[in-house]
Amino acid sequence: MQFVTPDDDSEHATHTAEERAAVAARSTWVSVAVNVVLSTTQIVVGVLAKSQGLIADGIHSLSDLVSDFVVLFANHHSQKDADLDHPYGHQRFETGASLALGLVLLAVGVGMVWSALQKLETPESIATAHASALWVALGAIAAKELLFRYMLRVAKTVKSSMLVANAWHARSDAASSLVVSIGLIGNLMGYPLLDPIAALIVGFMVGRMGWSFGWDALHDLMDRAVDEQEVQAIRTTVLTTPGVAGVHDIRTRKMGDMVVVDVHIEVDATLTVEAGHNIAVAARAAVMQRHRVLNVMTHVDPAQRPDADHAPPTSP
Repeated sequence: MQFVTPDDDSEHATHTAEERAAVAARSTWVSVAVNVVLSTTQIVVGVLAKSQGLIADGIHSLSDLVSDFVVLFANHHSQKDADLDHPYGHQRFETGASLALGLVLLAVGVGMVWSALQKLETPESIATAHASALWVALGAIAAKELLFRYMLRVAKTVKSSMLVANAWHARSDAASSLVVSIGLIGNLMGYPLLDPIAALIVGFMVGRMGWSFGWDALHDLMDRAVDEQEVQAIRTTVLTTPGVAGVHDIRTRKMGDMVVVDVHIEVDATLTVEAGHNIAVAARAAVMQRHRVLNVMTHVDPAQRPDADHAPPTSP
Protein backbone atom coordinates (compact mmCIF):
# COMPACT_ATOMS: atom_id res chain seq x y z
CA MET A 1 0.00 0.00 0.00
CA GLN A 2 1.17 3.51 -0.77
CA PHE A 3 -0.05 6.78 0.69
CA VAL A 4 0.83 10.46 0.55
CA THR A 5 1.72 11.95 3.88
CA PRO A 6 -0.37 15.00 4.85
CA ASP A 7 2.57 17.37 5.14
CA ASP A 8 4.41 16.33 2.00
CA ASP A 9 5.43 19.21 -0.23
CA SER A 10 4.73 17.09 -3.29
CA GLU A 11 1.44 15.38 -3.95
CA HIS A 12 3.34 12.58 -5.65
CA ALA A 13 5.61 11.66 -2.70
CA THR A 14 4.68 8.11 -1.66
CA HIS A 15 6.14 5.57 0.73
CA THR A 16 5.44 1.87 0.98
CA ALA A 17 5.59 0.06 4.31
CA GLU A 18 8.78 -1.68 3.18
CA GLU A 19 10.42 1.65 2.28
CA ARG A 20 9.49 3.15 5.65
CA ALA A 21 10.95 0.14 7.46
CA ALA A 22 14.18 0.29 5.46
CA VAL A 23 14.60 4.04 6.04
CA ALA A 24 13.90 3.63 9.77
CA ALA A 25 16.45 0.84 10.10
CA ARG A 26 19.13 2.74 8.18
CA SER A 27 18.77 5.95 10.21
CA THR A 28 18.73 4.03 13.48
CA TRP A 29 21.93 2.15 12.65
CA VAL A 30 23.59 5.50 11.93
CA SER A 31 22.49 6.60 15.39
CA VAL A 32 23.88 3.39 16.90
CA ALA A 33 27.31 4.01 15.36
CA VAL A 34 27.43 7.63 16.53
CA ASN A 35 26.31 6.80 20.06
CA VAL A 36 28.81 3.95 20.47
CA VAL A 37 31.66 6.34 19.70
CA LEU A 38 30.27 9.20 21.79
CA SER A 39 29.32 7.23 24.90
CA THR A 40 32.66 5.40 25.00
CA THR A 41 34.65 8.62 24.55
CA GLN A 42 32.61 10.64 27.04
CA ILE A 43 32.64 8.07 29.83
CA VAL A 44 36.35 7.24 29.47
CA VAL A 45 37.45 10.88 29.23
CA GLY A 46 34.97 11.87 31.96
CA VAL A 47 36.50 9.38 34.39
CA LEU A 48 40.09 10.33 33.49
CA ALA A 49 39.34 14.09 33.51
CA LYS A 50 37.25 13.86 36.72
CA SER A 51 34.12 15.42 35.25
CA GLN A 52 30.78 14.20 36.61
CA GLY A 53 28.95 16.24 34.00
CA LEU A 54 30.74 14.54 31.12
CA ILE A 55 30.19 11.10 32.68
CA ALA A 56 26.46 11.91 33.00
CA ASP A 57 26.40 13.01 29.38
CA GLY A 58 28.12 9.76 28.38
CA ILE A 59 25.51 7.72 30.27
CA HIS A 60 22.86 9.73 28.43
CA SER A 61 24.49 8.76 25.13
CA LEU A 62 24.63 5.16 26.34
CA SER A 63 20.89 5.27 26.99
CA ASP A 64 20.50 6.25 23.34
CA LEU A 65 21.92 2.86 22.40
CA VAL A 66 19.18 1.18 24.40
CA SER A 67 16.64 3.44 22.67
CA ASP A 68 18.07 2.65 19.25
CA PHE A 69 17.77 -1.09 19.77
CA VAL A 70 14.21 -0.68 21.05
CA VAL A 71 13.43 1.20 17.84
CA LEU A 72 15.04 -1.51 15.70
CA PHE A 73 13.06 -4.20 17.52
CA ALA A 74 9.76 -2.34 17.15
CA ASN A 75 10.47 -1.42 13.53
CA HIS A 76 10.98 -5.11 12.69
CA HIS A 77 7.86 -6.36 14.48
CA SER A 78 5.53 -3.53 13.42
CA GLN A 79 5.91 -4.60 9.77
CA LYS A 80 4.37 -8.02 10.39
CA ASP A 81 1.16 -8.74 8.49
CA ALA A 82 -2.21 -8.88 10.23
CA ASP A 83 -3.16 -12.22 11.77
CA LEU A 84 -6.07 -13.72 13.71
CA ASP A 85 -4.87 -12.24 16.99
CA HIS A 86 -3.99 -8.85 15.45
CA PRO A 87 -6.53 -8.19 12.66
CA TYR A 88 -5.34 -4.58 12.29
CA GLY A 89 -1.67 -5.55 12.10
CA HIS A 90 1.18 -4.87 14.51
CA GLN A 91 1.68 -1.12 14.02
CA ARG A 92 1.28 -0.41 17.72
CA PHE A 93 4.67 -1.96 18.34
CA GLU A 94 5.90 1.53 17.35
CA THR A 95 3.70 3.20 19.96
CA GLY A 96 4.90 0.72 22.55
CA ALA A 97 8.48 1.53 21.54
CA SER A 98 7.82 5.25 22.01
CA LEU A 99 6.47 4.50 25.50
CA ALA A 100 9.57 2.41 26.26
CA LEU A 101 11.82 5.23 25.04
CA GLY A 102 10.04 7.62 27.35
CA LEU A 103 10.47 5.31 30.34
CA VAL A 104 14.17 4.83 29.57
CA LEU A 105 14.70 8.59 29.40
CA LEU A 106 12.74 9.16 32.60
CA ALA A 107 14.75 6.54 34.49
CA VAL A 108 18.06 7.91 33.19
CA GLY A 109 17.05 11.45 34.15
CA VAL A 110 16.09 10.46 37.70
CA GLY A 111 19.40 8.63 38.10
CA MET A 112 21.38 11.66 36.92
CA VAL A 113 19.54 14.00 39.30
CA TRP A 114 20.14 11.65 42.25
CA SER A 115 23.85 11.34 41.48
CA ALA A 116 24.29 15.10 41.08
CA LEU A 117 22.47 15.86 44.35
CA GLN A 118 24.76 13.48 46.21
CA LYS A 119 27.80 15.33 44.81
CA LEU A 120 26.35 18.70 45.80
CA GLU A 121 25.87 17.46 49.36
CA THR A 122 29.65 16.88 49.60
CA PRO A 123 31.21 19.79 47.65
CA GLU A 124 34.66 19.02 49.05
CA SER A 125 34.70 15.83 46.97
CA ILE A 126 34.34 17.73 43.69
CA ALA A 127 37.61 17.76 41.78
CA THR A 128 38.80 20.26 39.17
CA ALA A 129 38.25 18.76 35.72
CA HIS A 130 40.88 18.50 33.00
CA ALA A 131 40.53 20.68 29.90
CA SER A 132 40.22 17.57 27.69
CA ALA A 133 36.72 17.04 29.07
CA LEU A 134 35.63 20.40 27.64
CA TRP A 135 36.90 19.56 24.16
CA VAL A 136 35.06 16.24 24.20
CA ALA A 137 31.85 17.97 25.33
CA LEU A 138 32.11 20.54 22.52
CA GLY A 139 32.70 17.79 19.96
CA ALA A 140 29.66 15.93 21.29
CA ILE A 141 27.47 19.00 20.76
CA ALA A 142 28.34 19.13 17.08
CA ALA A 143 27.94 15.37 16.56
CA LYS A 144 24.59 15.17 18.34
CA GLU A 145 23.13 18.22 16.60
CA LEU A 146 24.05 16.82 13.19
CA LEU A 147 22.58 13.44 14.15
CA PHE A 148 19.36 15.13 15.33
CA ARG A 149 18.90 17.04 12.08
CA TYR A 150 19.52 13.92 10.00
CA MET A 151 17.15 11.72 12.03
CA LEU A 152 14.37 14.33 12.20
CA ARG A 153 14.48 14.82 8.42
CA VAL A 154 14.16 11.07 7.93
CA ALA A 155 11.35 10.81 10.51
CA LYS A 156 9.31 13.55 8.84
CA THR A 157 9.88 12.03 5.41
CA VAL A 158 8.26 8.73 6.42
CA LYS A 159 6.05 10.34 9.12
CA SER A 160 7.11 8.09 11.98
CA SER A 161 6.37 9.24 15.54
CA MET A 162 8.77 6.61 16.86
CA LEU A 163 11.63 8.05 14.78
CA VAL A 164 10.64 11.59 15.77
CA ALA A 165 10.92 10.55 19.43
CA ASN A 166 14.33 9.04 18.80
CA ALA A 167 15.46 12.15 16.89
CA TRP A 168 14.47 14.45 19.75
CA HIS A 169 16.31 12.13 22.09
CA ALA A 170 19.42 13.00 20.08
CA ARG A 171 18.56 16.73 20.33
CA SER A 172 18.22 16.40 24.11
CA ASP A 173 21.73 14.98 24.05
CA ALA A 174 23.00 18.02 22.17
CA ALA A 175 21.35 20.33 24.68
CA SER A 176 22.77 18.35 27.59
CA SER A 177 26.27 18.51 26.11
CA LEU A 178 25.89 22.29 25.89
CA VAL A 179 24.97 22.47 29.56
CA VAL A 180 27.91 20.18 30.43
CA SER A 181 30.27 22.41 28.43
CA ILE A 182 29.14 25.48 30.37
CA GLY A 183 29.60 23.61 33.63
CA LEU A 184 33.08 22.52 32.62
CA ILE A 185 34.05 26.06 31.68
CA GLY A 186 32.98 27.18 35.15
CA ASN A 187 34.82 24.27 36.76
CA LEU A 188 38.04 25.13 34.91
CA MET A 189 37.67 28.79 35.95
CA GLY A 190 37.67 27.83 39.63
CA TYR A 191 33.99 27.09 40.30
CA PRO A 192 33.93 23.27 40.73
CA LEU A 193 30.28 23.24 41.86
CA LEU A 194 29.20 24.11 38.31
CA ASP A 195 30.12 20.61 37.05
CA PRO A 196 27.60 18.68 39.23
CA ILE A 197 25.09 21.49 38.74
CA ALA A 198 25.41 20.91 35.00
CA ALA A 199 24.84 17.19 35.59
CA LEU A 200 21.74 18.05 37.64
CA ILE A 201 20.32 20.23 34.85
CA VAL A 202 20.98 17.48 32.29
CA GLY A 203 19.12 15.03 34.49
CA PHE A 204 16.07 17.30 34.65
CA MET A 205 16.15 17.80 30.87
CA VAL A 206 16.32 14.08 30.18
CA GLY A 207 13.58 13.26 32.66
CA ARG A 208 11.27 15.91 31.24
CA MET A 209 11.80 14.61 27.70
CA GLY A 210 11.06 11.07 28.85
CA TRP A 211 7.84 12.13 30.55
CA SER A 212 6.69 13.94 27.40
CA PHE A 213 7.32 10.98 25.09
CA GLY A 214 5.82 8.46 27.49
CA TRP A 215 2.69 10.54 28.08
CA ASP A 216 2.08 11.02 24.35
CA ALA A 217 2.57 7.30 23.66
CA LEU A 218 0.17 6.40 26.46
CA HIS A 219 -2.53 8.59 24.92
CA ASP A 220 -1.95 6.98 21.52
CA LEU A 221 -2.41 3.54 23.10
CA MET A 222 -5.76 4.83 24.40
CA ASP A 223 -6.99 5.42 20.82
CA ARG A 224 -6.26 9.14 20.58
CA ALA A 225 -7.62 10.77 17.42
CA VAL A 226 -5.44 12.46 14.81
CA ASP A 227 -5.40 16.26 14.62
CA GLU A 228 -8.26 18.22 13.07
CA GLN A 229 -6.26 19.16 9.97
CA GLU A 230 -5.78 15.52 9.06
CA VAL A 231 -9.44 14.73 9.78
CA GLN A 232 -10.49 17.52 7.42
CA ALA A 233 -8.17 16.20 4.73
CA ILE A 234 -9.78 12.76 5.03
CA ARG A 235 -13.25 14.37 4.93
CA THR A 236 -12.36 16.19 1.72
CA THR A 237 -11.15 12.98 0.08
CA VAL A 238 -14.40 11.20 0.95
CA LEU A 239 -16.53 14.11 -0.24
CA THR A 240 -14.79 14.21 -3.63
CA THR A 241 -15.60 10.54 -4.27
CA PRO A 242 -18.22 10.32 -7.07
CA GLY A 243 -21.65 9.51 -5.61
CA VAL A 244 -20.96 10.82 -2.08
CA ALA A 245 -23.48 13.53 -1.23
CA GLY A 246 -22.34 14.21 2.32
CA VAL A 247 -20.13 13.07 5.19
CA HIS A 248 -20.63 13.04 8.93
CA ASP A 249 -19.48 11.34 12.15
CA ILE A 250 -15.85 10.86 11.16
CA ARG A 251 -13.92 9.18 13.95
CA THR A 252 -10.21 8.37 13.90
CA ARG A 253 -7.79 6.51 16.15
CA LYS A 254 -4.08 6.00 15.88
CA MET A 255 -2.65 2.57 15.17
CA GLY A 256 1.08 3.16 15.51
CA ASP A 257 1.84 5.72 12.81
CA MET A 258 -1.18 4.65 10.80
CA VAL A 259 -4.83 5.64 11.31
CA VAL A 260 -8.09 3.71 11.53
CA VAL A 261 -11.16 5.65 10.32
CA ASP A 262 -14.91 5.25 10.88
CA VAL A 263 -17.11 7.44 8.67
CA HIS A 264 -20.76 7.83 7.70
CA ILE A 265 -21.28 8.71 4.04
CA GLU A 266 -24.52 9.96 2.49
CA VAL A 267 -25.67 8.75 -0.93
CA ASP A 268 -28.78 9.20 -3.05
CA ALA A 269 -31.63 7.39 -1.27
CA THR A 270 -32.98 6.00 -4.56
CA LEU A 271 -29.84 4.01 -5.32
CA THR A 272 -29.73 0.24 -4.95
CA VAL A 273 -27.88 -1.39 -2.07
CA GLU A 274 -25.23 -2.56 -4.55
CA ALA A 275 -24.73 0.95 -5.94
CA GLY A 276 -24.39 2.43 -2.44
CA HIS A 277 -21.95 -0.30 -1.50
CA ASN A 278 -19.82 0.42 -4.58
CA ILE A 279 -19.64 4.11 -3.66
CA ALA A 280 -18.53 3.20 -0.13
CA VAL A 281 -15.83 0.89 -1.53
CA ALA A 282 -14.59 3.66 -3.82
CA ALA A 283 -14.47 6.16 -0.92
CA ARG A 284 -12.55 3.69 1.25
CA ALA A 285 -10.03 3.01 -1.52
CA ALA A 286 -9.50 6.74 -2.13
CA VAL A 287 -8.82 7.44 1.56
CA MET A 288 -6.41 4.52 1.93
CA GLN A 289 -4.52 5.55 -1.21
CA ARG A 290 -4.28 9.22 -0.32
CA HIS A 291 -3.68 9.13 3.44
CA ARG A 292 -1.74 7.11 6.05
CA VAL A 293 -4.88 5.11 6.78
CA LEU A 294 -4.78 1.43 7.66
CA ASN A 295 -8.50 0.74 7.35
CA VAL A 296 -11.77 2.61 6.76
CA MET A 297 -15.12 1.43 8.10
CA THR A 298 -17.94 3.10 6.13
CA HIS A 299 -21.61 3.36 7.02
CA VAL A 300 -23.97 4.35 4.21
CA ASP A 301 -26.87 6.73 4.94
CA PRO A 302 -29.55 7.97 2.49
CA ALA A 303 -28.86 11.63 1.78
CA GLN A 304 -32.54 12.69 1.72
CA ARG A 305 -33.10 11.75 5.37
CA PRO A 306 -30.71 13.38 7.87
CA ASP A 307 -32.08 11.13 10.65
CA ALA A 308 -32.02 7.99 8.51
CA ASP A 309 -29.43 6.31 10.69
CA HIS A 310 -31.85 6.35 13.62
CA ALA A 311 -35.30 6.30 12.02
CA PRO A 312 -37.26 3.02 11.79
CA PRO A 313 -37.91 1.64 8.29
CA THR A 314 -41.14 2.76 6.63
CA SER A 315 -43.77 0.33 5.33
CA PRO A 316 -44.09 -0.01 1.55
